[in-house]
Amino acid sequence: MIHRWSGGPEDDWRPWLKNELEKLGFEVAVPEMPDTDEPSISKWVGHLSHVVGKPDGEIYFVGHSIGCQTILRYLAHSEVPVGGAVFVAGWFYLQNLGDEEAEEIAGPWLKEPIDLGRVKNVLPASTLIIGDNGPFNAYEQNVQKFRELGSNIVTLPGGGHITEEDGYTTLPEALDELKRMAGVR
Repeated sequence: MIHRWSGGPEDDWRPWLKNELEKLGFEVAVPEMPDTDEPSISKWVGHLSHVVGKPDGEIYFVGHSIGCQTILRYLAHSEVPVGGAVFVAGWFYLQNLGDEEAEEIAGPWLKEPIDLGRVKNVLPASTLIIGDNGPFNAYEQNVQKFRELGSNIVTLPGGGHITEEDGYTTLPEALDELKRMAGVR
């Protein structure tokens, strides 16, 4: 599970989801990503690669916001199919970043392309869970881009950026999607 920009393993709905998945017998890693207030592609993807080790079809990813970008960029350079991924408040496009510093940090993530064809080759199942009113997400453009990836789309009306501040300390939609992908009841 890869957290959001300026987030961490213990934020939002991650502790709840980790606990629920462990009850089902999943081994769950929720790493602290490096330089969370100034995330860089190389550091985040490198750290994810280190945490994953050798990927296989039994690995399922959950990303939140920039964590989704990290997973997609990791998968674009993988040769091994994984089980699936749930992208929470995932994005390819952003708006309303608010200041020059945020725009500078987000710039490489927005400008450096992701080879979705390569991602599709190793990602047999994915779901985007997105709020229809997120403060940064260009909702329609992001939904369209995840559809190109073949993702199921789950829209949370009024969901915002799906953070604790938006009222999300649990996220049963993510649990349900992971169980479906993994064939767990």
